[in-house]
Amino acid sequence: MIEWKNLYRGALMGASDIVPGVSGGTIAVVLGIYQRLIEGINGIFTREWKKHLAFLAPLGVGVLVAVYFFSGIINWLFNNYPHQLQFAFLGLIAGVIPFLWRQADGNRQFQGSHYLTLLLAAIFVGSMAVFRGDDSITPMTEFEGMDYLMLFLSGWLASSAMILPGISGSFLLLLIGMYTTFTHSIENLVIEALIPLGLGIVLGLLIMSRIIRALFNRFYFHMYALIIGLVIGALVVIYPGFESDTMRNIVSVICLIGGLIAAYGLGKLELTEE
Repeated sequence: MIEWKNLYRGALMGASDIVPGVSGGTIAVVLGIYQRLIEGINGIFTREWKKHLAFLAPLGVGVLVAVYFFSGIINWLFNNYPHQLQFAFLGLIAGVIPFLWRQADGNRQFQGSHYLTLLLAAIFVGSMAVFRGDDSITPMTEFEGMDYLMLFLSGWLASSAMILPGISGSFLLLLIGMYTTFTHSIENLVIEALIPLGLGIVLGLLIMSRIIRALFNRFYFHMYALIIGLVIGALVVIYPGFESDTMRNIVSVICLIGGLIAAYGLGKLELTEE
C-alpha cells in the first residue's frame, strides 16, 4: 500500500535540501524514516520492489514538488531573511538530537570508540563552516561537452551528501560554484541541465545508500554515533550568528524556538502514526 504521508515527509526533505547547510538526510532523521529510506533505495531492485516503491514513490514526489514549487520561496527567504531561516532549521535539527540519543541507547551502548566517532564526525562537518562558496556566481545557461560532465558529477556529489545526515548537498554545490546553476535549472526547468543532474543524483543515491546499509549492518551503534556527530557538526555550519538589529534577533530566537517545537511535534506525530 502506498504510504501517502510520505508526501509531506518528502516535501520537508525537498524544502530543506534547497538551503545550503541543511541536509535532507537530517530531516529524514528528524522524521524517523532514515533507515527505512536507506533500505528502500537498496530494495528497489529486489523481489520486494513493490513494497519499497510504495514507500519511495510518494517520498520522491514530495521532494520534487517541494524543490520545484518552493525553491523560489526558500531562495527568497534565504536571500532576504537568511538568519531567521537558518535559526528555524537550527532549532529543527537540534530538537532531534535527544531523540537520536535515546534511539541509539547512548547511555548504555556507547563506549570510548563510539564517543570518538561522534567527536570526529562533529569536527569534520563543523570544519566546513570555514569554507564559503560564492552564491552570487552567474548560473550556466549554455552548455558544452565538459559542462554536462560537471553537471553529472555535481548531481552525484550533491545526492551522496544529501543522504548523509549533517552534510548538505546544497552547501557542497555552493562550495564548487554550482549552486546557482542547480537552482536556476530547477526554477526554469532547463531540461538540458536537469537530465545530467538527475542521472548523477540517482547514481549517487544508489551507491551511497548501499555503503550506508553495509555500515549499519556491521557497525550499528557506531553508525548512530556517526549520525549524531554529523548532526551536531551541522549545527556549527548552519549557525549564522546574530545581527546588529535587535528586532531581527528576536525574530531569529522565535524561529529557533519554533524549530524546536516543530521537531518535537514531528517526533510525536511520527510515533503516533507508527
